[in-house]
Amino acid sequence: MARGTLVIDTERCKGCGVCITACKLNVIGLSKKVNGKGYNYLEMQSDACVGCTNCAVVCPDGVISVYREK
Repeated sequence: MARGTLVIDTERCKGCGVCITACKLNVIGLSKKVNGKGYNYLEMQSDACVGCTNCAVVCPDGVISVYREK
């Protein structure tokens, strides 16, 4: 099974949550911490990511990069 990881630009993330509903494996969620703009930002909450890129595709601000292990 493929494994993926996310790199999230936490300072640009507005915490809109669109990506959370796009993640079929419930890998991501909002942090309890806030960024410099006062938003709860996205973070990985499990290591079950398969690198499907659904979250990155729907992100309106393009703050998510997905990497897939070979």
